[in-house]
Amino acid sequence: MCDHEAHGSHATTDEGPDENMTKDVIALTSRMPDPWAMLAGLLSGGPDNLVDTAGEGAVVRLCDAEGRPLVSVEAPLLVQVQGEAERLLGATPPPVPYWWTEARATTGIAHAEELAGTFAARLATLAGGSAWPPEAARSLAVVKTEGVTVASPPTAGQPAVDVLTDKVAVVIQDRPVLAMTAWLSDAFRTAATAGLGLQVVTPPGTALSPAARDSLSAWPSRWVVRDERDGYYDGLTGAVLRWQDGMFAPAPSAEATADDPRTPVAASYKEVTATGERQLAVTFRTVHPADESLVLGGALESIWRELTGEPPAGWGTAEPANLPWSPRQITDLARERAPEPTWLVVVGGPDRPGLATVRISRTKAGVEEHVTLMFGYGAGEEPPVASLTGAAELLATRHHLQSMLVQLRKARRDLAVPPRFEGPGVPVAFVLGAEEVRQMPGDRARRTPLSPAPVPLGPTARPALYYPLPGNPSDLSGWQDFERLMRHLKGA
Repeated sequence: MCDHEAHGSHATTDEGPDENMTKDVIALTSRMPDPWAMLAGLLSGGPDNLVDTAGEGAVVRLCDAEGRPLVSVEAPLLVQVQGEAERLLGATPPPVPYWWTEARATTGIAHAEELAGTFAARLATLAGGSAWPPEAARSLAVVKTEGVTVASPPTAGQPAVDVLTDKVAVVIQDRPVLAMTAWLSDAFRTAATAGLGLQVVTPPGTALSPAARDSLSAWPSRWVVRDERDGYYDGLTGAVLRWQDGMFAPAPSAEATADDPRTPVAASYKEVTATGERQLAVTFRTVHPADESLVLGGALESIWRELTGEPPAGWGTAEPANLPWSPRQITDLARERAPEPTWLVVVGGPDRPGLATVRISRTKAGVEEHVTLMFGYGAGEEPPVASLTGAAELLATRHHLQSMLVQLRKARRDLAVPPRFEGPGVPVAFVLGAEEVRQMPGDRARRTPLSPAPVPLGPTARPALYYPLPGNPSDLSGWQDFERLMRHLKGA
């Protein structure tokens, strides 16, 4: 952070933070840009101020004479995966591979947004490409910026936030999709290190990437949506929010009491239109022996191929996913980071929307992969439920599957999470790995209170078990069957 914002000096009121927000401008170019040269050319004061490279990922951060942040420019990212600019920005990039360079400007401060827009416009012109959003990158003129300096260490290494209190850091984003970018991931880590939540404020037209959902559902972190009728509401729960005690928190309804502190739900959140679109969601865990021959990512690739006919298209440690799919590279990265865990996002091609998040960790049991995977289907497309048994058998017999849960839900084909109510998924199947079945006493795993009986997978002497469940998105009673199964398997 620059010194000004490190002390949280952006104004707040009882209604929430003021609208001195940040603005992201992105250059998508066919050739690798030189941000130092571009920024130096923009500053009428000359390039002498542009010598500081401190900061994880940031090429340079510019502040004004009072220490207020103006523009931070991230290191250019080479994107080798088709469909990411379309998915996250609604923009048409150059053919892959192309370079993705982000500049983040603080609005409400003279010249900041103009400087970022001109920076992106010049990058797009000189390196061949386009800038997003188009209206922010129209001028190529030199911007008058006397008194601009770079942030000095150690503050240059910290992500800029819009409001900082003793409870949360608040970031205001205006993008079509709120994604788990490298910048946002750094903001989450910085806030967590300081013992703070991160609350991200967006306009009503923004959707959330599934990759960012878990981080924004852990209190006091929130996805905060601006709304004309209710002011602010939680994009994941619909709870009307108010700025109180230094953070966004649920607003009590007029009928609330000490014993019943109910919170009103925003009207916008309840405005739902049936589209017939669905998502197939698969969550599974594998546990591998920790040896030198281990290659990670094979389980995810196997189930991806089984359900779509294709392997994943790409992966990355943030969004956009920028690297072509490679289990070997994923394994190398996890080894380099061990014993710290590794978090990944994996995406499919544009024809079949697919996204997975993967957490790899070293435990006493071995090397664990915890995968959350989803695919989207239109009203006229049928999810491949019939292929689930074969996919589960592959994971159970070849990839040390521990457990797997499959759900079907009414939700968007493009997988983006809107700030509207989306019904819960319903369980389609549960799978217990062969080792977990073996450890069950007696016939507990095979004889359950459910009908039909579980389907054995793999060798007869040591099978995994596939438990079919109703899987009707319009009938939540399947969760009752699932809970009965879980209580039985746990011996409750």
